[in-house]
Parts: sequence; structure tokens; C-alpha cells
Amino acid sequence: MILAIIPARGGSKRIKNKNIKNFFKKPIISYPINEAIKSKIFDKIIVSTDSDKIRKISQKFGANVFFKRPKKLSGDKVSDKLVIKHAIKWVTKHIGKVRYVCVIYPTAALIKKKDLKKSFNTIKKKQWSFVFSAKKYTYPIQRSFSMNKNKSLKMMSKKYYNKRSQELKDYYHDAGQFYWGKTDAWLSNKLIFGKNSTIHLLDYFDSHDVDIPTDWRILEKLYNLRNTKKYVRKKK
Repeated sequence: MILAIIPARGGSKRIKNKNIKNFFKKPIISYPINEAIKSKIFDKIIVSTDSDKIRKISQKFGANVFFKRPKKLSGDKVSDKLVIKHAIKWVTKHIGKVRYVCVIYPTAALIKKKDLKKSFNTIKKKQWSFVFSAKKYTYPIQRSFSMNKNKSLKMMSKKYYNKRSQELKDYYHDAGQFYWGKTDAWLSNKLIFGKNSTIHLLDYFDSHDVDIPTDWRILEKLYNLRNTKKYVRKKK
């Protein structure tokens, strides 16, 4: 069985009801549910939630909500991996054996079925335990600096001060959109950001992680930009 799990708890302190907040007249969770359905990859698309409201909305847009997430797995400090393990074990016990799991975040409004398909093809090659969405830093992190308490600056590494951007190695960061993993990898203690993993690189305009209200506004602007005729993607 190929499983999609969307972890969507009810509590959200910085953005109220973030996982079901209206995004261009539809609950934001409906966007990843819709793209997962359109990809035709998954045998089951499951939303793991402790909220009856999220359950009803998720079911309305075509996802399965087979269980209510336990209270002990619904707190602010509970790791996503524990939530995923719980869902995998529940499905294995009540429905059947799970081969691959794709964790998709409920605020991934820019997600595309083609990225789900391409990344699934990557993990099927069996070389990797995890394949996840990532983006390249737009500025060389080697030339970054921190600020001391007195507001003076400290470079991360002075040896890169006079280096040109072209001479520096590219670095990437988690895009916070989706994570493919083999079932045994999810159930183990393997690190996602490690030698057993690789990335599916996203275009700059194809994702934005949402944590604070400013992120929400940026996501709206990116969605608007991507859906206007003025935005033309370069062919790869």
C-alpha cells in the first residue's frame, strides 16, 4: 500500500486554525488533498487530526480520517515522526501492509502532482530511505553572519569574505512540503537529513513554509504570481 499522511492538529497559536484557514475561498488543507488525489499514486490519503472540524473538512475534500489522533500526540512539542509512526501502525493493523509513505503538510497550497510523481519515482529506485522536497538557498550561506548582543556582527566564516558567489558550494534547505519514506525508515530512528536521503528540488515559486502571519501573506502572493499569465516558468 502506498500511503499519504497529512498531519493536521487542531491547535495553532501563531495563526489561528492555520490548517483549515481559508486560502482563496477554500480551506488550505484542501489544496494538498486535491493534488494527492490527482496524482493517482496513493491507495489511501489519511489526515491525522485531533479536531472534529478538521476531520469533517478533510473528508469533504476526499481524504480519509480513520481515527482520532490521541491527545498525547497532539501537543505543541510532539514530533511529527511520532505522529507518522502512529498512523502507519494503525493502518498496518487495521487495513494492510504499507510500503511507502508520503507525509504532506496541510499548508502546502503550492504542491503539484508532478512533484509528487517525480519524487515517488526517485524513492522507488530503492537507493534511498527518504526523498523530500527542498529548495536552494538564494544567497551563499558561507557569507552569512550573526549579530552579537551589542549588535556588532560576526561572520560565520571569515575565509569566505572575499569569495565570489560562483566559487562557493550550493546549499539547500527543507521546503516543508512533502517527505517520502519507506515504511521501515519511518518506523526506525533514521535521520531524514542524512546519507540515506536525497532531495526533490523545487522551483523557488513552488513552496513556502507557513509558521507566522507574514508567511501566510507571502504564500498568497506566490500563489497569485504563479497563477497569472505574467509568470512563465523556464523549461527544464
